[in-house]
Amino acid sequence: MLKSMTGYGAAKQSDGNVSINIEVKTLNSKFLDLNLRFPKSLSMNELEMRNVVSDVLQRGKISLSIDVQNEAETELKQKYNEALFLKYYQSLKELADKVGASNDELFKLALGSPDVIVNSGSGSEEENEGDWNKILELMKQALEQCDQFRIKEGAVLESKFRGYIKSIATSLKEVETLDPQRVAKVRNRIYGNLKAFVEEESLDQNRLEQEMIYYIEKFDITEEKVRLKNHLDHFEEIINESDSLGKKLGFISQEIGREINTIGSKANDSEVQKHVVSMKEELEKIKEQLLNVL
Repeated sequence: MLKSMTGYGAAKQSDGNVSINIEVKTLNSKFLDLNLRFPKSLSMNELEMRNVVSDVLQRGKISLSIDVQNEAETELKQKYNEALFLKYYQSLKELADKVGASNDELFKLALGSPDVIVNSGSGSEEENEGDWNKILELMKQALEQCDQFRIKEGAVLESKFRGYIKSIATSLKEVETLDPQRVAKVRNRIYGNLKAFVEEESLDQNRLEQEMIYYIEKFDITEEKVRLKNHLDHFEEIINESDSLGKKLGFISQEIGREINTIGSKANDSEVQKHVVSMKEELEKIKEQLLNVL
């Protein structure tokens, strides 16, 4: 079963007090490239987030965003030390009056002075723990949805791969059909070239046969055809496995390419080369699509 690295998942919940919205987007990448966006109050939970994401999605360029809104909260997020503010303001005003400066910016300066603004805190430990449990559950739902998206996309890729492999196998059968004719043409070409330079009566038949065997062995593609067929069968077998398959299929595609290239270089026949070109085109499609397989 193939999985794509392209995926999307989302989950949200609102209970009248807290609204949580989580979104996951994934693209292809050789490694786990994880980008997290979440409220500052969840900083202590970042490591757990990363572990949960990597367990489910494993690899890819992953963007996870968590948005938390407290809908019922009416308490001010920050408070002000009024007495201290007034002291700062009075002190600044006296200095301004002494030098004849404008009083327009005194309010802003006094408000920004040390310890005038007091943070009110981010809720009790029990409240924060409860919110995190809700967020964690929703995050798992969004990740599972994204994983199911990847499985569906993987099924589409699997269908494409089977089509590409079938096309290469069809071209390979054509090469197998043409191969005996190709060998005969090589034999006739070698013999014709010799006759062009040497009188037929002067030809040493034993030496001629030895030369024929030598050159025909150099052009022989029997082993390459067998190995290529085995690699194609192996590729289809691996597709049915349940593990992460992208890298494994990538290695097999390299072996497929090696055999196709060798057939092309040894064939020395225009008709065979046409099918070699077709096989290379299908293999390039496989390599391109493999970049998106988990």
